[in-house]
Amino acid sequence: MRALARLFALLLLPAAALAAEPAGKHWVTSWAASVQGPYPSGNPSAPPDLKLVIPAPETGTRDQSFRMIVRPTVWGREARVRFSNAFGTRPVTFADVHVGLHEASSRVVPGTGRAATFSGKPSVTVAPGQSVWSDPVKLAFARIPDSAGLPGRKLAVSFHVPGESGPLTWHAKALQTSYLSAPGAGSKAGDESEAAFPFPTTAWFFLDALDMRMPEAARAVVAFGDSITDGTNSTLNGDDRWPDVLARRLRAAYGNRVAVVNAGIGGNQVAGPAEYSPQKPFPGGPSALSRIERDVLSLSGVAAIIWLESINDFSKNGNASVETVIAGMREGVARARAALPGVKLIGATQTTALGATNPSHGFPEQDEKRKALNAFIRGSGIFDAVVDFDQAVLDPASGQLKAEFVHNTTTGGEGDKLHPNRLGYAAMANAIDLGLFRK
Repeated sequence: MRALARLFALLLLPAAALAAEPAGKHWVTSWAASVQGPYPSGNPSAPPDLKLVIPAPETGTRDQSFRMIVRPTVWGREARVRFSNAFGTRPVTFADVHVGLHEASSRVVPGTGRAATFSGKPSVTVAPGQSVWSDPVKLAFARIPDSAGLPGRKLAVSFHVPGESGPLTWHAKALQTSYLSAPGAGSKAGDESEAAFPFPTTAWFFLDALDMRMPEAARAVVAFGDSITDGTNSTLNGDDRWPDVLARRLRAAYGNRVAVVNAGIGGNQVAGPAEYSPQKPFPGGPSALSRIERDVLSLSGVAAIIWLESINDFSKNGNASVETVIAGMREGVARARAALPGVKLIGATQTTALGATNPSHGFPEQDEKRKALNAFIRGSGIFDAVVDFDQAVLDPASGQLKAEFVHNTTTGGEGDKLHPNRLGYAAMANAIDLGLFRK
């Protein structure tokens, strides 16, 4: 396997790789996962049983290591990672952090792992409610970021949490398999083999953003929303949520210049819940308005935001008025423009849930509210552009999702008529005019 690593390095290291990169670099967020919690509050997809890994959620993990697998949407020669303790109740220490090229299972391509530091130190302790960025990490295997060998490859971000973590900040619906060590296993982050990480998870813990150092022209597009952005009913490890498909289209059109970052949380609402805390969590995470600074505006190099959200506000659990959601969208747009002058705000019409099998969705009043909000998104002028996802997946005859977009491509079955499947997400992504992101 070491021979494979050497071969991969040789493929990426012709003489041109030794040339210095041009000046004018900046950080661009290449991957992110909006945090919620504490674990197990959330709406995970296809989750394995973690009772042997996290026996008691209130005490969390015990002297364990994590290997989180993430897929960058643009590549640079240097990366940095952000750890969040947003919904913890005690300080958490992150130590022995390594970033390497993912091979398969929990294995890292031998020799690619590099240690990350925090202000030059090998560990950092993060207080409850806070987050921290690492120092830059040089990616020796990515000396030619435009290489055809990098798109679609994934990174393994490994770290050790000494002692008891307490309640864990997480992202429930990763739709990506990551890994944990056994309780009491100690620091295994530098071990590139798969033996040290026997336990799989389909969630991301603590890690919530990855930046790449990019040329000045590079920028990020943030997809902000709920489970339809988070990817419910897409395929596990398939990277076929609509933001994933959009990222591949943008790479084909503009090369290694436009990142697409997924800031969706399954069950999220624009305006609710009114209260969210580690002591009073909500499966859909904190409201869009209460999380927009952390999950969108604090990210690096953000040039555009696509906002698709409201169906949970109009569910039987949310029961918000159209006026409440419109007021929330106006506030969110105003805050985004104030924080990021020149950012492009793109409103996305809400897809139908009519006839949904989920008892909280699919009733006529919800559909009428959805249509009223879509009319506002299309005609109010508060957005710089509109993406009509509604028309991309709607069957006009029934008012429901088109039949081919219904079956569940995560776990199989008939689907819920609320979440589009893999085919539906592709249709949504293909409905987006790539000219919106030309620069």
